[in-house]
Amino acid sequence: MTKIPDAIFKQALNIGRPPNIKKLFPNSKALIISGKFIDMAMLTKGNAITIAANARSSFVIRGVLKAAQRVNSALIIEIAKSEGGSDAYCSTNYWNIARRVDAFCNELNITVPVAVHADHYGIKNREDIEKAKVEIPSIFDAGITSIAVDASHMPDDQNLLASIELNAQIPEWASLETEVGEIKGKFGLSTVEEALFLIQGLNAHHIFPNWIALNNGTIHGIEASGQGIQVELTAEIHKALKPYNISGAQHGTSGNSSERLRQIATQTRTTKANVATALQMVSWGLEVNDFGNAILDKNGEFKKVKNEGVSEQLWEQMKSYADKQSWKGGNYKKLNLPFENKLLAQPEKIRNRMVDRVEAFVYDMLANVFNSQDTASIVVDDILKAGSYDPVQQAEPIENKEEWTPEKIREKAKSITSDKGPDGDFDD
Repeated sequence: MTKIPDAIFKQALNIGRPPNIKKLFPNSKALIISGKFIDMAMLTKGNAITIAANARSSFVIRGVLKAAQRVNSALIIEIAKSEGGSDAYCSTNYWNIARRVDAFCNELNITVPVAVHADHYGIKNREDIEKAKVEIPSIFDAGITSIAVDASHMPDDQNLLASIELNAQIPEWASLETEVGEIKGKFGLSTVEEALFLIQGLNAHHIFPNWIALNNGTIHGIEASGQGIQVELTAEIHKALKPYNISGAQHGTSGNSSERLRQIATQTRTTKANVATALQMVSWGLEVNDFGNAILDKNGEFKKVKNEGVSEQLWEQMKSYADKQSWKGGNYKKLNLPFENKLLAQPEKIRNRMVDRVEAFVYDMLANVFNSQDTASIVVDDILKAGSYDPVQQAEPIENKEEWTPEKIREKAKSITSDKGPDGDFDD
C-alpha cells in the first residue's frame, strides 16, 4: 500500500480540516475531514466502499484506525443516536467521539483521513425536531464532521419535511446521509418511488445528500433471517437516483457474506458500509463466521474463543450481568456502557489482543472485500486540488422548488405505495 508522503500530508492537514476541528484541536496531526471527500474518493477508485465503523468502545476505534492505516484507506468512524445520544448505551457518544478519534490518531501516528459521523440521528415526531435544532449544532461544536438525519420512522412526507427543516442546522461543508425505509430486514423494503420522492424533494430545496440508506433486506445487530442485502433492489434504486449523483450507505452489513458485500461494491453505487455488531463481538473474543456474525451454540448462547478478546473471568461477569438484565442476542450491546471501564482495567496484553482482533477483521474487509486500498491518497489529492475543507458540490439542482412546497409534498406523498413494515425496536 502507498504511504502518503509527509510533506503532502502536512499540506492536506493545513487545508482539509474543517473549522470546528481546527478550533477543537489546533495542534493536532489527525486528518479529520468532511465525509464528502471520502465519498468522492470511493467513486474515483470505482467499486470501492469504506467501512463506517461504529465506535462502541475505544478498542474498536483503535483497531479500525490501525487497519485503515495499513491499507491506506480513508475511513469513517461513527456512533448512532441510540448508541451515543443523550440516552446512550455506549461510553462513546456524539460529544466525545471526535476527541477519542483525534487522540488515538495522534497516539498511533495515523495519517489516513477520517470522517466522524453522527449516524442515525433519529427523528420520530415533532418534539424530536425541536430538540434536534438545539442538539445538532452542539454535536458539530464537539467535532462531528458528517451526519445522517434519519426521519425514516415517519411517513414519507414527514420524513422529507423534517429533513428540509433541519438542514439549516448542518454546516454546508459537512457530509450528509438521508434514509428512506427503516432498517428492518425483510419487512418494509424500500422502493424506487419512495427513494425518488425523498431525493427529488431535497434536491428542489438545494439539499444534496452524499448518501441514501435503504431498507434493502438487512437488519441491525445479529442477522438471523437469512434475507440479507437485496443486491438487485439496491442496484435498481441507485440507477433511478443516478441523475441526483447520490451514493448508497449500506446498513446492517454484519450478517452478510463477504461475497454478497463484494456484489454490493461491484453492482451498486455504495461507498459507505456500516459495521457495528461484528466489531463489538470480534473485540470481545466471540466466535464469528468470516463476515462477523456471531456463532451461537445449541443453547443459543455466544461462544467465547479461549485466550482471545476479553479475559475469561471478565466474560463470565459480562454474561452474568446480561442474564440478570434478561439480555439475549443483540441486546448484549447494552453491556458496552457498564463494562467499558472494566474492559480498560484489564492487563495490557488483553487490551492489545482485543484491538488486534478488530484490526485483523477490518483489514481483511477493507483489503479483500471492499476494495478501498489507497483511497486515502485519493482523498489527500482531492483536498489539495480543492484547496479547501469543502470540495466542489457534486450534485446540481434539477427539481423546481415551486413544485415541492409543503402542501404539494403532502399531496404527492398520498400517491406513494409503500410498506413501512411492523412497528418495533429498529434503532441503530
